[in-house]
Amino acid sequence: MTVLDKILALLDSQQIKYKKVEHEPVYTSEEAAKIRGASLDKGAKAIVCFADEKPMLIVVPGNMKIDFRAFKKIFAVKDLKMATPEEVLNITGLTIGSIPPIGKALNLPSYFDERIIQKEEVAFNAGSHTVSLFMSAADLSAVEQPIIGNFALPKS
Repeated sequence: MTVLDKILALLDSQQIKYKKVEHEPVYTSEEAAKIRGASLDKGAKAIVCFADEKPMLIVVPGNMKIDFRAFKKIFAVKDLKMATPEEVLNITGLTIGSIPPIGKALNLPSYFDERIIQKEEVAFNAGSHTVSLFMSAADLSAVEQPIIGNFALPKS
């Protein structure tokens, strides 16, 4: 079962409404927003990180980046680093740019910046560079049940 299959099964089992869109391959938040015809801030950008050597998923709006200092302070983490492309592949079976904001499909705990759940709708790559899902942010949060904090900064 692919990660996409796991996500769709999870959403369907909870009767969550979503829109699946197939498109040409995208590898960045900017490319994804353009091909989806959606604003960059609608994207739920998922980043695999290590917090004190434990893998996790950190999700921020597509127009933002992780504030490492704030995340470490909020969650009492000493060492926080992004996973390398090889580590991401080993942990998730996926490549950077296709990571969904649904840690349950990857067996990873997830941490959402609070701005994600404040949105009406979010869009994200669903374990593929060629498939995006659109769904309500409230439903995403209800399905995923992430740990929530304020740890994103605008991209410079």
